[in-house]
Order: sequence, then C-alpha cells, then structure tokens
Amino acid sequence: MESFEEIADEEVPKEPRIYVSQSLRRLTREILATKTQNCFTQTKRTEITMIQIAFSIGLDSIWRFPYLCHRNGGGSFILVYFFMLLLFGIPLLYIEMIMEQWLRVDNVRIWKQLVPWLGGIGYASIMVCILVSLYNSVIIVWSLSYLSHSFDHPLPWNECPLVKNINVTDLSCLRTVSHQYFWYHTTLSASGHIEEGVKALVLHLTLGIFAAWFLLFLIMITGLKVSIPMLIFSVFLLYILLLCLFIRSLFLEGAIASLRRMVTIELSAWASLDLWRQAGSHVLYSLGLGMGTIINLSSCKTGGSNYAQVASLMALVNLVTSLLATSIIFIVLGFWAATSGHACVEKGVSKLMKLIDDGVLPQDAKPPENILLQPPLDYLDWISNLPRHLQDQVIRFSPSCSIKAQKEKFMEGPGLAFAAFSQVVSLFPASSLWAILFFLTLAVTELSTLIRILEGIVVPFQNSIFRNYPQLLSAVVCLGGFLGSFVFTSRPGSYIMSLFDDRLVPLTLITIVAFQNVALAWIYGAKRFREEISSELGHFLWSFFTFLLCYMTLPGLLALLIICLIQLYQRVPPYYIAWNSSVTQEVKQPYPQNTLGWVTFLSILTLLPIPVHPLYQWWHLQDHIASERFEKPLSKKMPLAPIKHFAWPKHRLVKSNFKMQEGNSESSLKAFSLTLDKGPDVVPLRQSNLPSSVTSQDSSWLSLPRISSLTSMLSIRSASLVPSRQVSPISTEIDNSDKHGETKENHKKSVQ
Repeated sequence: MESFEEIADEEVPKEPRIYVSQSLRRLTREILATKTQNCFTQTKRTEITMIQIAFSIGLDSIWRFPYLCHRNGGGSFILVYFFMLLLFGIPLLYIEMIMEQWLRVDNVRIWKQLVPWLGGIGYASIMVCILVSLYNSVIIVWSLSYLSHSFDHPLPWNECPLVKNINVTDLSCLRTVSHQYFWYHTTLSASGHIEEGVKALVLHLTLGIFAAWFLLFLIMITGLKVSIPMLIFSVFLLYILLLCLFIRSLFLEGAIASLRRMVTIELSAWASLDLWRQAGSHVLYSLGLGMGTIINLSSCKTGGSNYAQVASLMALVNLVTSLLATSIIFIVLGFWAATSGHACVEKGVSKLMKLIDDGVLPQDAKPPENILLQPPLDYLDWISNLPRHLQDQVIRFSPSCSIKAQKEKFMEGPGLAFAAFSQVVSLFPASSLWAILFFLTLAVTELSTLIRILEGIVVPFQNSIFRNYPQLLSAVVCLGGFLGSFVFTSRPGSYIMSLFDDRLVPLTLITIVAFQNVALAWIYGAKRFREEISSELGHFLWSFFTFLLCYMTLPGLLALLIICLIQLYQRVPPYYIAWNSSVTQEVKQPYPQNTLGWVTFLSILTLLPIPVHPLYQWWHLQDHIASERFEKPLSKKMPLAPIKHFAWPKHRLVKSNFKMQEGNSESSLKAFSLTLDKGPDVVPLRQSNLPSSVTSQDSSWLSLPRISSLTSMLSIRSASLVPSRQVSPISTEIDNSDKHGETKENHKKSVQ
C-alpha cells in the first residue's frame, strides 16, 4: 500500500512539465496554422473572385444578351435589365454568396438545414443545372465548329460555298450576307421548322458533342484545377480580343448610327411583357442564381463586406461584357444594312469589272450597262441566266453582302453573335490567326462555365451517395449529358435549343428563386437571418436589406413568374426564329401545341422535388410518431436498471473510450480526439456539478441524440438546427474528464 502511494506521489510532480510541453506544442501548432490559414485565405480569396468573374463573363453574356437586346429594341432592354439587376440581381447574388459561408454545406443540404420542409429546392436546382448543361454543350460545339473552319484560307464564311449542281435556288446565298448563310447552311444544316423532329443527326455536330463531353469527363476525373495566372490570362485575353474587335468595327460604315440606335430608348417598348420577361430571366440566368453554382463557389471565408464588393463586381463585369459584345454586334448589323441592296449591287459590279479587266473572268461575265439603274433583284435574274460555268465563278467572286434590300432585321436568333463576330474577324489582316484566337478563347470560356454548372450537379451527389465513387459519378453525368445532347445536334436542334433557353429554363429558374426567397424571408425569417449573419460577420447588415428581401425581390419574382405563364399559355402561341431557305431570311414560326406540352411536362418534372420532399418528410415524421407510441408503454413497464461502474485499470482507459466512440458519428470522433489531445488541460473542469448518471454515460448523446425513447424527437429537432447552434465539443471534454476522474478514484479504492 505505502509503496504504491509513493509511486503515485512521485508521478504527480512530473505531470505539470508534460502538460506545459503539450500546451506549448499545441500553441505553436495553432500559431503556424493561423499564419498558413491567413495566407491560404488570401490566395483562395483571389482565386474565388477570379472564378466568379470568369463564370459571370462566360454564362451567355457574349451570345445571349446581344440577341435579346437586338430583339427587344436595344436601349429599352438595357435600361430594364439594369433596373432588374439592381432590384433583385445583386441582392440575391449577395445572399447566395454569404449563405454557403455561413453554413459551409452544398446546395442541397443548405436548404434542408434552413427549412427542412423545402429541402427539395436543392434537388430542383440540380435538375435546372442538367437542362442548362445539355444545351450549353451545343454552344461549345458551335465554337469548335468555327474554330475548325478558322484554319482554312480564305475563311469559308467570307464567300458563298462552292456547289456541285448550280441552279436558281443556289442564288439564295447572294440574297443575304454570306456569314448568315454559313451559319444556317454549313454550321447548323438547319431545317425550315421544328416539326421535322429528330429524324437525322448532323454528323459534325454529333462528333463535336462527343469531343466536348469526353473533354469534360477527362477534366472531372483528373481533377484539373485552373490556376490564378490561367484565370487571369483567359479573362484578360477575352477582353483584349473584344476590345480589338470593337475598335475595328468602329471603322465600318454606319457604325455611329448603329451605336446611336443601340442606346435609343423607346418608351412604347416597355409595354411589351416579353421584354420584361426576357430581361428579368436573363438577370437570373447570367448571374447563375437558383442553380447552386454560386453557393458551391463561395467556399472560402472572405468576410461579409468582401461579399458585397464581389457581388457588385460580378454584376458590373457581367454588364460591361454584355454591353461590349452588344456594341460590336449592333455595329455589324448596321454595316450589313448599309451595304445591302443597291450598294451591294454596285460593289459586286465594280468587282466583276475589275476581274474582267485583269483577265480572271471572261468578257461573257460582264454585267449589262444599265444594271445599276434596275432593282437589285434584277441583278440576280441576270446571274441566273448565265451559263453554268460562269454562274459558278460569279457567285464565288461576289462580295459578302446582301443583294436583296433588307428593310427588316437581318438576324434575331441565337446565332447572331457567331455570324457577327465572324464578320469582324474576317476584316483583320491575317484573319485566320485572329479567328483561331477568338473562337478558341470563346470555347475555353464556355467550357469553364460548363464545368462550374456541372459542379452544381456533382458536388451534392459526391457528398451523399457517391462519396466513395467520384469517378463513377463523373462517368454517369458525362454519359447522360452526351446522350441527352443528341436532340440539339439534329437539323431542328437550334430551334429546340431556343425552346429550352427562352421558355423552359427561365420558367423553372424564376420559380426556384421565388421559392428560395419565400423560404429565407418568410419561413426562416429575414430578421432572424440578418441577426445570425450579423453575429457571424461581426457587424450588422444594412437595415434596408430586410425590407428589400421581403417586399421588393419577392413581388418582382412573382410578377415575372405570372408573365412567363401568360406568355406560355396565351391564345396566340409563342414563336421562334426559323430559317426559310426559299426567301433566304429568318421568319417567325409559332410553336406547335405538342412542343408547349413538352415544356409543361419538363418544367413540372424539374420542379417536382419541391412538393415531393415535404411528403417525404411527413411520411418519416409519421414513422417517428408511431415508434414513440410503441416505445412509451415499454419505458413505463421496464425501467432502466442502474448502471454499475467498474474500476478499469488506468492504462485501459483510452482503449475503452475509443470503443464507446466507435459507433458514433464523425463529430463525436472529433470531440474525442480533442479530449485526448488536450489531456490534463481539462483537469480544472473535473470539478463539475453534473450528476453521476450523466457523466457516467458516453458524451456523444449531446450531439447525436440516438438513444432511448428520445430518438425521434431529438433527431427531428437536430435536422433543422443550424450547425453553428450545435453543441460544442467542450461538452464532450467535460464528460470525458469526469469519467477520467471517477476512474482514478475507483482505481485508488480498489487498491486500498
């Protein structure tokens, strides 16, 4: 007895030196980790900002905004878009950026934690990402198609393509600009209407779809990350190219008049509901709201004030990029209008006379002397009466302008940007090199945007189902995207793409963002959200933020949703832009009823997780209630026996605690590891007032309520708790320290 006590007394003075060394070692690790974390945070802050800017630039600011602006009157559309960007674009973008920083979870789990009954919002966002990724892959294919033709010299869109059998119908190339003809006939092989259906696929578009999705698959399985210099290079290279194209286009005929028409505001255009619908939906679409991409991007703690700055910067960069691209396209449209009709005939006749004088063309190809005094279409009649061998040469050497007088708009479809940019690129010296640089940059930008969209699909599933099989998930997503994109590679594929882009996706996006706003502002509570974010960020948010979230953004979203439904189900069906080869121009075609039925079906399928998830929650709640009723009588008849404490040896204490912690979750393991690491530093906490019945049990019941009859009630409650309100690991340390003290006392008693 005495010898054992002497040994125990000798161990006492050695412990403080060990404790101090452990504390100093731990403090040193914390200081080094803090310095490393600060450096990492600064790096991640720059990287995240550049990724968000690149995402904002690439998400249809170059090809989608210009044709919407051109279709809806130029300046009137720009002003409405700017108003909606301030009304709910920037506020909702700011909300999504700080929500992930607050909860640190993916897009699916974030709504399950805030409002468990509306947890299906995250799954609906995944469905929208699937739809957007399908037809955005086709845009990459269009860029790759132009890139492949950029290696030809001269550029193939500068002149009418050579034909084998020349007849009257082949003169359609001269009735419009060759760039528009190249878009519909060479790039798309477009049909005349959407009713043709997916009967045959365009070969080069199908191969391009395969190449795009295979490249995406390689990027996903290898986990390639874009460095900051590459991001900066890709963003600034795109801006440099756009500025060069803009400066070159200013020297075109009719450039100033085109820019003046772009900024002209017509108040009568605001009476169009279609203008408000397209402007509002493009605000959500261009910023990536409702798709979960912003939430997945904001994975670094950068502070609340920085989020406001980054959100404003993203909106500003998006607007500047859209206006720059739109300016180039409006100038090109003005140039086409100025060089059409008689101006095009004069240019063609002078070019033919010069080729005849140089001996390139024979004298039989000389136009009539009074051809300039006749209507422009008579010039086409003269070409059609030439011998076939002369027709081939005259068509090939004809200038790239429209002989037919264009009183209406040249192009209004999604291909306007590609046709206009190909026109400006061809005006540079060494035009092939400029075309390769521009379309390669455009393809890389769209590819990086599509990767961000796919992250909205992959990240939630990797965190839940495919945690151990990330490569299998990448293969499933890319294979499904490849097969689903086939419909857009058919001859009417561009019209189906317009249906998705103009009708289906805006309707679902507005609905999802409206549900997000209702869940956050009215169910969770805007004031509660403001207070918790303010406590997290260290300062109060703007007081007007609560009013804006409750009474401004939600009514605007509901108004947009009503307009979308009215436009879709009105008596006069909505129209799409189709190519009529007989008259060689774009025409407006009404959507057939079965097509609108597909829009209704796909929109319901996309939004189905929102009403299904509450039913799923209610079903499991009934199971919990039934289990409680079954367990309650048993708890009365069979009371729990008192727990008998055994005196375990001191060297087996760690092993025993580890076994008790094995069945618990990851959070309990972290708390237990903290207890072991701190060791004697928690000795002052041993003098606790907790009852022995509490301290004798495992401490993990505080964070994971899964025992006795309290299982159902506490599990339901813990599902709705925010992680910041969960029990701190210090409670686990208290319980473990008490157990350590009791074990030591029992050990001494057994020895005595």
